[in-house]
Amino acid sequence: MVTALSIARTHPGKVRAHNEDALLERPNDGLWAVADGLGGHQEGARASRLVVERLAETPLNGSLEQRLEQVRRVLHDVNRRLTQELTVLADGPERLIGTTVVTLLIGEGAAACIWAGDSRAYLWRGDRLYQLTRDHRLLERLTDIEGLSPRQAGRHPGARALTQALGAQQALALDIVRFELQAGDRLLLSSDGLHDFLEERALGAALSLPSPTLALERLLDGVLQGPARDNLTAIVIHPQEAA
Repeated sequence: MVTALSIARTHPGKVRAHNEDALLERPNDGLWAVADGLGGHQEGARASRLVVERLAETPLNGSLEQRLEQVRRVLHDVNRRLTQELTVLADGPERLIGTTVVTLLIGEGAAACIWAGDSRAYLWRGDRLYQLTRDHRLLERLTDIEGLSPRQAGRHPGARALTQALGAQQALALDIVRFELQAGDRLLLSSDGLHDFLEERALGAALSLPSPTLALERLLDGVLQGPARDNLTAIVIHPQEAA
């Protein structure tokens, strides 16, 4: 059996008056999530809250794979609601009500991430930082499909545009990564307002600290010492083998 210590925090940053990020901690059920809303502060906050509220109220039962399937269904249901119901409330046909999401499930000595958008999951293991998720941004599509170098793709004016998000389109393509847990693993879920403004070595240095609380404080302080132009959210998780 695997248990976990975790701590989470979200902050509006220094520029925006409203926070469109939302987070979820269900450590007793081995579920955590970060969502970053899109479409303006009212619509974006509504979308991110919706996905977190639906995940919070969903019973999780069975094996890790069964719980992963339950989460996947919730995310598809939220996407259908955002694309079919809430979008009609927006002003004009081009308005978007959506959200990115990254979730982490742990259990049975293993873990799985399922995501859409550019909120991320990281793993700190053996003094190395691994990015578990791959951003659903045009930048990644230009490098993967068009064969551009990261520098060339980064010059594209729409490089940061999302190619997947809940509410963006009716056909939602979620990505999933599964992995075995090892002693000493530390995990981070974050919105782009955090990881886009910290170098990987800063992320790793924070996750190397001995407690989730110290790691979270280091991460938030690192962003807030700069311009902090976006909302920022982080969840730090330390899986632990139960006695």
